[in-house]
Amino acid sequence: MAKQKILIVDDDNNIAELIFLYLTKECFECMIVNDGEAALTAFSSFQPNLILLDLMLPGIDGYQVCREIRQKSNVPIIMLSAKGEVFDKVLGLELGADDYVIKPFDSKELVARVKAVLRRFQPVAAAPSGSKFVEYQDLTVNLTNYSVVYKGQTIDMPPKELELLYFLAASPNQVFTREQLLDHIWGYEYIGDTRTVDVHIKRLREKIRDHANWSISTVWGIGYKFEVKNS
Repeated sequence: MAKQKILIVDDDNNIAELIFLYLTKECFECMIVNDGEAALTAFSSFQPNLILLDLMLPGIDGYQVCREIRQKSNVPIIMLSAKGEVFDKVLGLELGADDYVIKPFDSKELVARVKAVLRRFQPVAAAPSGSKFVEYQDLTVNLTNYSVVYKGQTIDMPPKELELLYFLAASPNQVFTREQLLDHIWGYEYIGDTRTVDVHIKRLREKIRDHANWSISTVWGIGYKFEVKNS
């Protein structure tokens, strides 16, 4: 089996080489680049399975790198930053990052997060027999081949957004708390807060607008549900 490839983007060579060391010990194939422009070039040539992306880069910063990659790919991105404010985390997640790690970090924890994100990205765990999908008027969410068709058009959607939409739509009118959604979609090993759920719901609503027969509804003070209206 081919090694999974990790692109490490950090202008601090000491940090980059430490990450490189830990990941290569875990049998990942790694490449280091030190600025945003090199990251975009390496993304096309190296074709990584995951990107570790520092935010404070010379030239094109990590936010812009993430924005440009998200225009053409759903490859998992873990942002690395010394900025620990909630605003910075939310901005990173809204731009399409799959996780956000604050510097300084424990190298073993970073490796665990890389593995967790890669596990969530793999669609091969779907049941071998029987397709997992839900279908409503103008919306089909297929968990077997990780596709969403909305009003006749295929919608590009990162895996966790799709999994969140599928989980809600598979249990119409059932209310889930943010904590329940965090546990079901991100897993118990995920070290994050419930704001992650809010960010992903916001991104879903930008792509999947409310329908006359169904909608992604907020249940104030509790969480969210996929509301199906009886016509």
